[in-house]
Amino acid sequence: MMTNPYPTPSRVGVRPDARLAQAFLTQAFFWMFLGLLLTTGIGAVVAGMSDTQLSKLAGLVLPLIIGQLVIAFTLTLAIRRISASVGLLLFFAYAAMTGVTLGFILRVYDLGSVVAAGSAAAAVFGAAAIYGAVTKRDLSNLGAYLFMGLIGLIVASLVNVFVGWSWLSFGISAAGVVIFTVLTAYDVQQIQSGAVAAWAGAMDKGAVMGAFKLYLDFINLFFMLLRLFGNRR
Repeated sequence: MMTNPYPTPSRVGVRPDARLAQAFLTQAFFWMFLGLLLTTGIGAVVAGMSDTQLSKLAGLVLPLIIGQLVIAFTLTLAIRRISASVGLLLFFAYAAMTGVTLGFILRVYDLGSVVAAGSAAAAVFGAAAIYGAVTKRDLSNLGAYLFMGLIGLIVASLVNVFVGWSWLSFGISAAGVVIFTVLTAYDVQQIQSGAVAAWAGAMDKGAVMGAFKLYLDFINLFFMLLRLFGNRR
């Protein structure tokens, strides 16, 4: 989530031409799907490594997590000052790092659970995205509540790292599915309305940020569903 300090189409009552809005949304989805393909490909490679190779790679997990946080903050805070090409490169770097994490997860859960979670995430994401694209209801007012929900998820997840309560883990995952489903519809509407492009300062930068937001929505939906219903090996 990001707070938009700049005037947006939704604030001034302006909506871009329907063809332009559709082209902008299509571009964002295109970059998002390329990011998901990169994540899946790297995840498959990592999952296919030997135990010895994985043990060596495990030492890179913490630096990768830190790198992801740096990229996320850089994209969010500096997108207006960097080029769209640099932004896209950072997005793909983030997707590649997530692929390494996915590889470790693929070794923990059985293949059937991974496929089921991926299929369910695609169905939920698709339904929410369609709703966000076609609804006449203004979802922009949900932004503050979604942001607070994300903060709550992060805090609860950090707490559960230390306490390890199974019921809290279940609650976090269930709440996460709801939050990221609603967030998908919200983000699609914000992208289509031109609000993301206005925030980013240019259409091409807005497409990159839109792709990053949608990518995060899908990946988090997948992880939450896998935690809820996945069977470990």
